[in-house]
Amino acid sequence: RAADALSELIRHHLEGVSAVCRSEGGGWIVHVDVLEVARIPDTTSLLATYEVELDPAGDLVQYRRIARYRRGAQDQ
Repeated sequence: RAADALSELIRHHLEGVSAVCRSEGGGWIVHVDVLEVARIPDTTSLLATYEVELDPAGDLVQYRRIARYRRGAQDQ
């Protein structure tokens, strides 16, 4: 649900969900990885991780970009 809600708002290709945890209010915090800028070669494409918060009913409360990185970059 988090990925679908985010996709409707930002209109970027979703790469996948990288983290899910319960929030203090009983909802969910979900990290969704998104392809923001496709480049050739693919290892230079820009991706981003968005943090999406859902309420206990699964409805979107808020979202924000928490990281932006090149696909070929190593974790720091």
